[in-house]
Amino acid sequence: MDFEYAALTHCGRRKNNEDNLCAEPALGLYAVADGMGGYEGGEVASQIAVATLAEFLRRNAADDDVTWPFGFDPSLGLDENLVNVAVRFAHREVAARRTGALAQMGSTVALMVARGDHAVVAHVGDSRVYRLRDARLEQLTRDHSVYAEMQAAGVADLPPREQCSFANMITRALGMDAEPSADLRREPLRAGDVFLLCTDGLTEKLGDAELAARLALPTAALACRALVDDAYAAGGRDNITAVVLRVR
Repeated sequence: MDFEYAALTHCGRRKNNEDNLCAEPALGLYAVADGMGGYEGGEVASQIAVATLAEFLRRNAADDDVTWPFGFDPSLGLDENLVNVAVRFAHREVAARRTGALAQMGSTVALMVARGDHAVVAHVGDSRVYRLRDARLEQLTRDHSVYAEMQAAGVADLPPREQCSFANMITRALGMDAEPSADLRREPLRAGDVFLLCTDGLTEKLGDAELAARLALPTAALACRALVDDAYAAGGRDNITAVVLRVR
């Protein structure tokens, strides 16, 4: 499959951008990460996360005899194992740097690795992956957050997310003391599919209908620019990051 892609990140109305992104077509890797842990820590954590993912996949592409830092999970396929190990490696690298001023840093991550006629989608935290197919938008990830878990449990009287004081409280992140498990799924690719990887600064300001309308624009570049610009225009305070891929 051939991809057309575009990627943008914007500081929003914050003084520092703690988001990072990665788009490596030769590796089939696309990722976004949203850091946390103070002015310097969040930026460092998200940068380590995306750089480590790319480094691991690059080493695997270049050397058939590369040694994995973690064992093979027999319950997963080869491609899912590759992505799972890459995320675990990223977590280890973030955790190893949690000292001094960086002691509280961590990062979410949402990624997609394309392999032939399919892709593996993975995430930790509340950064998301969406797919627009046949004019229907589907969220392929479920936030690792207190709010999403309460919603999934059917908690009564749960207020709308935008009115909830703990809406941004996540339950998994790279760098946490306990190693977080990534949720993984394998998705077939079809010509015409449009994928969006984004941080929560985008989805806090644009709903599903607005996401779908912008992803339907004729190019990935137009869609990506419209998403980021419109989230900012809607009052977005948080960092805003988007990667858009169109399958050709």
